[in-house]
Amino acid sequence: MTQSITVTDNRSGESREIPIVNGGVAARDFTQAVPGVWFFDPGFMATAAAESSITYLDGDAGILRYRGYPIEQLAEHASYLEVAYLLNYGELPNQAQFDAWQREITYHTFIHENVRKRFLEGFNYDAHPMGMLVSAIAALSTYYKEAKIIGDPEILHKQVVRLIAKMPTLAAAAHRFSVGMPFVYPDNTLSYTQNFLSMMWKVAEPRYEADPVLSRALEILFILHADHEQNCGTTAMRTVASSHGDPYVATAAATAALYGPRHGGANEAVLKMLNKIGSIDNVPAFIETVKAGKTLLEGFGHRVYKNYDPRAKIIKHTADQVFAVTGKNPLLDIALKLEEVALQDDYFISRKLYPNVDFYSGLIYQAMGFPTEMFTVLFAIPRTSGWLAHFQELLEQNLKITRPRQLYIGPESRDFVPMTQRA
Repeated sequence: MTQSITVTDNRSGESREIPIVNGGVAARDFTQAVPGVWFFDPGFMATAAAESSITYLDGDAGILRYRGYPIEQLAEHASYLEVAYLLNYGELPNQAQFDAWQREITYHTFIHENVRKRFLEGFNYDAHPMGMLVSAIAALSTYYKEAKIIGDPEILHKQVVRLIAKMPTLAAAAHRFSVGMPFVYPDNTLSYTQNFLSMMWKVAEPRYEADPVLSRALEILFILHADHEQNCGTTAMRTVASSHGDPYVATAAATAALYGPRHGGANEAVLKMLNKIGSIDNVPAFIETVKAGKTLLEGFGHRVYKNYDPRAKIIKHTADQVFAVTGKNPLLDIALKLEEVALQDDYFISRKLYPNVDFYSGLIYQAMGFPTEMFTVLFAIPRTSGWLAHFQELLEQNLKITRPRQLYIGPESRDFVPMTQRA
């Protein structure tokens, strides 16, 4: 049965039937039915700006799938590079495809020496790693000039490989510079996450051996963060891609959007909140300040999820494995008590406020030794594969350049007044 709505323009009395396709109606059909009227939707709260086959998200049911695969199954069974391939090429790789993909990624982990020596080392000693990362990604556009030929699938594929491969190297380099440590070259005998941990933490040992539990935990976190539908960073990526900017500048734009504390800074905010609470005994009083509107309960609630974030359940289990190796983060007990109290309180239940992915991820990163200024960087590394999947999808759909409408609320036409006559 065909679904539709009927729109009546009360100015003219004319009605028009508009079909509902994939749960949405085309704005073009609406504006033809009601000419001269635009949708007003700040923040795209109720507007679909894209058709996508990459990620399915049902916030009410707490469902997240990549290309149809439940996030729970991918987190349990897959590697991050498998998921990156799935997002960008639509299917999980077979053994031959994965071996070739992994070999390509491994081959491209190194960065040009000038990026490190002349660019990254040119930043001030206390530069934020995320600011360095945004700049370095954009700078790669000047090193790989063929990247602007986005219509050639082979050339585009090479840029996808380069970005996924080089993100951990750039991220680790930014961290090492910010703490005055020498740059560590990639070790291509290691896995993707092990290599990143080596570049982060290696000091003088001939070869850094990452704890397999911590390496797998980071792999799971990378899988959980690989994509999340049309969020702010992905929208920035697609906007630049619609102008046919190359993958590097588009990824830099997406990373810059993630740099904003409203987007990528939530897990750091959770740690600050837990430190402020101080102890389990203070949790009930803190909850009351939240209910009184005096403060926020960080790590609870989500723009899309109105149920328990499925990623949060996986991370909570992963946290137990990490703390068995690192020792328990002293803030964990406060977090667990906070979750227990909030999930039994009608105030939070009625508002559908449940823990999100950020509630426990910061605790894991902190336990693994990452400084808080690296948390958003750790978000950007895996999300790159999702951003690039959207970049490629947009090109395949041959969409027009992004150009939203506006409702003008400024002054009407007025005449110029010479400066000597202005009040």
